[in-house]
Amino acid sequence: MPTIFSRIIAGEIPSHKVAEDEKFLAFLDVSPVAEGHTLVIPKREVSYLFDLDDEWYTGLMLFAKRIAPALARAVPCQRVGVAVIGLEVPHTHVHLVPLNQVEDLNFSKPKLAVSGERLAQTAERIREELRTTSGE
Repeated sequence: MPTIFSRIIAGEIPSHKVAEDEKFLAFLDVSPVAEGHTLVIPKREVSYLFDLDDEWYTGLMLFAKRIAPALARAVPCQRVGVAVIGLEVPHTHVHLVPLNQVEDLNFSKPKLAVSGERLAQTAERIREELRTTSGE
């Protein structure tokens, strides 16, 4: 049975996409720990990060590295934190979380309730920053 992320990739479940190429997808978490909380995934369903071959692993991290500065400009913060937990969805994913304090990367705290409209606005700001960076 496909994971929820595979269903997002297939377009069966809507998402607030931030960036996409032939191998990877970045989209906003609908239950974020901070505004702008972005998930970066391979379009290949592999459960565990360290089961990715080297090409996919480095590609995923380079894709996330491209998203992080745009995220930091769109959602002003001191840093963009990175977390890979991998227990909640059996599909490799990297969390990019805007941080102003260590507690911002606490996944046990209550998640933010963010409207679809607000998610769409945040995703657009990040996409705009990506376009500005790439010179589009």
